[in-house]
Amino acid sequence: MFLPQDDVDRVMSVMEQAFPPEFGEAWNRRQVSDSLLLSGTHLGLIAPDGNPRPKEHDETAGFFLSRSVLDEEELLLFAIAPDHRHKGLGHTLLRRFIEEARARGIRRLFLEMRRSNPAGVLYAAHGFEAVGIRPRYYRTPAGERLDAISQELIIA
Repeated sequence: MFLPQDDVDRVMSVMEQAFPPEFGEAWNRRQVSDSLLLSGTHLGLIAPDGNPRPKEHDETAGFFLSRSVLDEEELLLFAIAPDHRHKGLGHTLLRRFIEEARARGIRRLFLEMRRSNPAGVLYAAHGFEAVGIRPRYYRTPAGERLDAISQELIIA
């Protein structure tokens, strides 16, 4: 997937704001750029006004990054910048992710999140359900271990 460098900049800008550093969940620029080169990778952006394609000099409010194989797709990263949360943009972007996946013939969606991630409420509102736990998967800089929750949504 060819992606303008500007889009990588947009992703990194949101990621730097949205992912608390103590959990180590954010990706670096190279991880994002490299993942976008793989077939089956999908990126969605959202502007503060809900537009799916932020204008050239406009801020980006959020993004999703996913990867599909056959009829399954995993939501790798999903973020809304803190200044744009609680305005419905997360719902709009997640709904778009689901609709675009369905249009590509995807039948099952997956994601994994840290147990204490407040985005769990958003995912549950769209029908994602827990299907597994990776005990003590994440490690904070202080050495605390946190469970990862695997979730699934059947959209067939």
